[in-house]
Amino acid sequence: MASLFSTRSLPTHHRHLFPASSSPPIGSNRCFVPPLSCRAREVVDVMPQRDDGRRPRTEEGRAGSAGVRHGASRGTVRGDTTAREAGTLVQREGSRRVPRPWKKGDRVVVEECTDWEPQEKNCRRGPIRTGDQEWRRDAKRGTRGGNGMWAKELGNGGNSRDVDRERSSMTKKKKRVKGGEQGGKLRVLLDMCSKRGDVMGAISLYDSAVEDGIRLGQHHYNVLLYLCSSASLGFVQPAKSGNTGSGITSIDPAQKLDSSPNGSLRCSEGHDASEGHVQDQEKEKADMLPSGDLNVQTVTIPVGDELREYARVRGFEIFEKMCAEKERVQMSEAALTAKARMALSMGDGDMAFEIVKQMKDLGITPKLRSYGPALTAFCNSGNVEKAFEVEAHMLECGITPEEAELEMLLRVSVVGRYGDKVYYLLHKFRAAFRQVSPSAAQLFEAWFRSPTASKVGKRKWDAGTIAKAIENNGGGWHGFGWLGRGKWTITRSNINKNGVCLACGEKLTIIDLDPKETEDFATFVAKLAIKRERNLNFEKFQKWLERNGPFEAVVDAANVGLFSHKHLSLSKVNAVADDIRQRFASRKWPLIVVHNRHLTGERIKKPSNHKLVEKWRQANSIYATPNGSNDDWYWLYAAIRCKCLIITNDEMRDHTFQILEKNFFPKWKERHQVRFTYDESSVTFQMPPPYSVVIQESEKGHLHIPVSEEGLLEKDRTWLCVMRRNSQEQQS
Repeated sequence: MASLFSTRSLPTHHRHLFPASSSPPIGSNRCFVPPLSCRAREVVDVMPQRDDGRRPRTEEGRAGSAGVRHGASRGTVRGDTTAREAGTLVQREGSRRVPRPWKKGDRVVVEECTDWEPQEKNCRRGPIRTGDQEWRRDAKRGTRGGNGMWAKELGNGGNSRDVDRERSSMTKKKKRVKGGEQGGKLRVLLDMCSKRGDVMGAISLYDSAVEDGIRLGQHHYNVLLYLCSSASLGFVQPAKSGNTGSGITSIDPAQKLDSSPNGSLRCSEGHDASEGHVQDQEKEKADMLPSGDLNVQTVTIPVGDELREYARVRGFEIFEKMCAEKERVQMSEAALTAKARMALSMGDGDMAFEIVKQMKDLGITPKLRSYGPALTAFCNSGNVEKAFEVEAHMLECGITPEEAELEMLLRVSVVGRYGDKVYYLLHKFRAAFRQVSPSAAQLFEAWFRSPTASKVGKRKWDAGTIAKAIENNGGGWHGFGWLGRGKWTITRSNINKNGVCLACGEKLTIIDLDPKETEDFATFVAKLAIKRERNLNFEKFQKWLERNGPFEAVVDAANVGLFSHKHLSLSKVNAVADDIRQRFASRKWPLIVVHNRHLTGERIKKPSNHKLVEKWRQANSIYATPNGSNDDWYWLYAAIRCKCLIITNDEMRDHTFQILEKNFFPKWKERHQVRFTYDESSVTFQMPPPYSVVIQESEKGHLHIPVSEEGLLEKDRTWLCVMRRNSQEQQS
C-alpha cells in the first residue's frame, strides 16, 4: 500500500518537516537493522545472485527462510539461505536437547536475528544474553530471535499452522503499529493546519489518508470539520486542534451581527395587544440599530466565496464518512457543532437546531457553542420566536447564555419591536451580569428612542403592589414590566458619592443578600471547602469561629501584608487591623486569617513579630490555616457567616471563586469587600459604595443602567438614566 506522504508531493508549508536528503518518516521502506556478524556476512556474500539482483530460492528455501544462531559467536544466516549451506547444527524437536545435523524436510522458521553488542538493549526484552546463558537458552525447545519472535524446529508438518498463525498475527500487529504511527503523524499535521488556518492543506491530507487507507480517528474528524465549517462561514480563526471560544464567539462577526433589514425581519402584529402595543411602519427596522460599533474585533482569516462553497461541500462529505464509521469512531459534540455551523452557512437555522436536539438522543451533552449556529441563524432571519425557543432549550439543558448570546437576542428583539422580550432581557442582564456592555447599552438606547417603546407599558398600576414587590425582591426591581406610557428620556449620567443620580436626582438603593440567601451562600461555600480540604481542617475552623465570633471585619493577611512572594509584613497587617478596629469604635480586633507558613521560620522569631502574633492570639483574633489548605476558603466563609466586611484587594477572579454561585457572589462581594491603599504614614480604605452597581428599577418606572467600563473609578462610571417625560403625571 502506498504511503500517505511518499506517493505525492507535500504542500510547501509541510516540506520543512522533511529535508530534501531524507525521506518522510511514515511509510518509508528503510529498515534499521543492526549489522550482521562476520560469519553471517561471509555466508551472505557468497550466495549466488539472480539476474534481477535477488538471491535464488532453493527448494528448501521456498518452504521457509532460515536463520540459525551459530554457537557463541552468534552468527546469523539471513536471506533465503538454508541451514545446510550455513553448515550448522539444529535441534530436533523432541530430541531432549541433543543436536543433530540438518536433514532434508526439516524447516527452521525465524525472523531476523540481530548481532547486538552485549551492553546494548533490545527495546522489548532488555540486554541480550551472551556465552553460556545464550547457549542454554538456545537449547530450549523454542528459542527467541533478536526481534522477540519464537523460533522452533518444525520437523513435523502439523506444527506449521502454529507458525502461520504466529506470522499472521505478527503481520497484523506490524500493520497496526504502522497505522498508529501514520495516524499520529497525520494528527500532528492536521493540528498544524488548524493552528495556521490552512483549510486546503488539511483537506489535501484527508484525501491522501483516504486513498492510502489510513484509518482516521475522532480527533482527525474534529479538526477537519472545524476547519471546513469555519471556512464555510467565510472566515477561519486559527486555533490548535480546532478549539475555539464558546457560544457565538466562534461565529464570524459578519454572521453574528448581521443587521440587514432585508429578509424576514418580522413585525409582531397583535403582540402585546393587552398593553396597547402598536406597530410603527414609518422607519426601516435597521434604523433602530446603532451604527457599526457592535462589531467584535477578532483575529480571523477571510475566505473567498469559491472556497466557502468548496469547504462546505467537503465538510458534509467528511461528516458523512465519519457517520459511516460510527461503530469505530464515536460521534462527538465538536463534530455535530461543526455540522451545525455548516448549516448556518446555508442560513438553515432549523437544521442547526435539530442537530442540537439530536445530541441528547445520542447521549452527548451539548455545550454553549452548540447553540450558537441555530441562535445566529434565527436572529439573522428575524425569527424571534425560534430564537427564544433556542434559549429555552439551553436553559432546559442547564446551559446559561452568556452576554454575547443575550446581546444577540436583544438585537433581534429591538429590531422586531418586541417590547416584552426587551424587558425580559433587561432583567436577564441584571441577574446574570448586573451591568451591560457598551454595545448592549447602545441597543437599549435604540429601543427607548423608538416610537414603539413609547406606546408599550401599563397605563395604571397599584403603587403599593409595586413597593411590596420591590421589597420582596431585595430592592432595586419589581418585575411588573414597563410602567406608564409616553416618550422616554435617555441621559448618560453619573452617580455621586451619596448614590444620587446627577440627571434625575433619584437616590439609588443598596441591594444586599437577604438572610436566607446569606445562609444558603455560607452553606454552599462550606460544602465546597470541606470537599477540597483534608483532615477535617475546615470543620475545625467552623467550630473555632462559632466559639470566638462574630467579628466586625475579616483581614486577608496574605493580601494585606504580603510584600514579596514568601515574606509577610506583620506590621502592615497590624496597621490595617488596628485602623479597622478604631473605625468601628470596637474593642474587639478583626479576625486575621493567615497561612501557617507565615508564622514559622526565622522571621517570626524576631521580637517585634513574635509580640504581634502573641497579642492577636490572646485576643482570639488570629487563625492560622494549616499546611495544604487554601486560606481563601477560610476568610471568605468567615466574612459571610459573620455578615461583616472583608479587607482585601483580591479581585476574586481565580478558579476558587469562579465556581461560586453567580447569583450570590457578585452581590455579596460588592457590599462586603473593602479595598485599601498604603500612604506614607496611613492606610486609606475604599469602602463599599452607598448604592449597588446594578440595573435598578424604581417604583415610578425609572431605570438606571450601569455600563461596564474597565479601569475607571466608580464616580466616573457611565449610567443610562431612563425615565418617562410625563412620569410625574402617571402615578395612581
